[in-house]
Amino acid sequence: MKVNERTIGDYLWRIILFIWAMSIVVPLLWVLYESLKTNQEFFANVWALPQKWAWVNYKKAWVSYELGSTMLNTLYYVGVSLIVGTFLTTINAYALVRLEFRGRKMIWSIIMLSLFLPGINALIPQYILMRDLHLLNSLTGLVLLDSLGESVFFLMLLGGFMQSLPKELEESAFMDGASLFQTFMRIIVPLSTPGIVTVAIFKFLGLYNNFLGPFIYLSDEKKHTIGVKMYHANQIMQYKSDLVTLFAGVTIAMLPTLILYIVFQKKIAEGATLGAVKG
Repeated sequence: MKVNERTIGDYLWRIILFIWAMSIVVPLLWVLYESLKTNQEFFANVWALPQKWAWVNYKKAWVSYELGSTMLNTLYYVGVSLIVGTFLTTINAYALVRLEFRGRKMIWSIIMLSLFLPGINALIPQYILMRDLHLLNSLTGLVLLDSLGESVFFLMLLGGFMQSLPKELEESAFMDGASLFQTFMRIIVPLSTPGIVTVAIFKFLGLYNNFLGPFIYLSDEKKHTIGVKMYHANQIMQYKSDLVTLFAGVTIAMLPTLILYIVFQKKIAEGATLGAVKG
């Protein structure tokens, strides 16, 4: 009887998960085939498939929304922030988890306390700081802001992984004459690669989808990232009816994250419990 109940429960969960997956996949497919219609076909029937694939919409979106320069801005912002931010997260996690020094527990307590503070509370102080440092309307300034701004979630995730590494590895390295930085780079970093890759993937997704920061700090349209550019493209639709071009632009904007998820989906799934499992 218990086996039957468990089987029924499994089927119910599968049905629920299938419905949940369809609620995500169907809108993506809808946007895709709407981007291949003409505006006349779209307004005639939003659910009908296109009679002829209008690939010209993608060329039009690329040119009219200046997606080439926008992608370069996004690549610079995301790429540099990802490299610098991931390195800082790794070295911070190492210092807080593997090193013994006075005040370490107090620092961890303060970091944990920040979990209860909404990130939006830091918006005004950050804006004033960026203004006083003359970093407003600068992609480099935005890179510095996002690289130096640490995330408690990433520290806990990577710190939990590093805690599982044997302490004897560092002691052996010190006995062989390795410095602290050499021990970090040659022992801790290689052994922590799975955790670092997971953190990097989550950082990439967060940076690429970041809208609020670029929207507030970048006033020059030539410096906009993809999220802000598509927001302004959507605002233009209040005065125009070229929705199929907008759908084509949205599809182009989604491609990097979709490709990343398809390639690293196992890493992303494992990352949700990495700290708990390794810690």
